[in-house]
Amino acid sequence: MLRAPPVLLLLLLLFGSLPAPPARAQSGTQAAPQAKGFRLEQNYPNPANPDTYIPFVLEDAMFADGGTRVVSMRIVNMFGQLVATPRAVGHPRGRNVPVLNLRYTEPGQKVAYWDGRDTNGNPVATGVYVCMLQVDNRTVYDRVMVTAPPKRRSRFWPFGRRGN
Repeated sequence: MLRAPPVLLLLLLLFGSLPAPPARAQSGTQAAPQAKGFRLEQNYPNPANPDTYIPFVLEDAMFADGGTRVVSMRIVNMFGQLVATPRAVGHPRGRNVPVLNLRYTEPGQKVAYWDGRDTNGNPVATGVYVCMLQVDNRTVYDRVMVTAPPKRRSRFWPFGRRGN
């Protein structure tokens, strides 16, 4: 029988005396606090395989003064490095406009599209990325999981399925 080293016993005693972490919701995910006047909703499909749509809502309260709102969205990795800038779906400036300092004049649900590629056009690796939505210098974050697309199987028998 192996004996635990004294350091392990000391760590066990130390962590055993710490208070329990605060209870979380049983749903498994905790809603991120949202800034007043806008919110970033969960991307779909989730996990992204590899492309995804990212909905966000600009509420009526933001446009009470009749002004425009400047919106930027970025996808960053866990180190905070820029990976990609999603494109706006149905923006008045045109199709596939990067969501980077875009001006919105009306409230409502908006959608951005990310094709799962980085700024150089290469497919991103499987992993967890962070979506940053910035509206008038206020920022909210949400996680985006990316999985690898399914591999195509060869039609030749020794390398794939049998038959046809």
